[in-house]
Amino acid sequence: MPTIFEVKAVPSSGKTGFTLDSSGIIKCFLKSPAEDGKANRELIKAFSHALNIPQQEITILTGLISPKKRIKISSNLTEEELFACLNITERQNKII
Repeated sequence: MPTIFEVKAVPSSGKTGFTLDSSGIIKCFLKSPAEDGKANRELIKAFSHALNIPQQEITILTGLISPKKRIKISSNLTEEELFACLNITERQNKII
């Protein structure tokens, strides 16, 4: 069963990384600007690298032209496994 989750992309941030915002949504910081699909490609590449899965297994379901996106990963991951792969801890959630 695939894993579907929400992400807020932050393009042109000067860094690439993941954290949680105050509402518990994954925030993905991207170096690429939000033009011509560059940020979306970097987003997929960042998740592919962090989760150690091929880029073809990651799909942006909604939000191609919006910062808020729904992502589908073809493999079944729990929230804890996803956060561990993205190096996000519960402590970070409480700090932000």
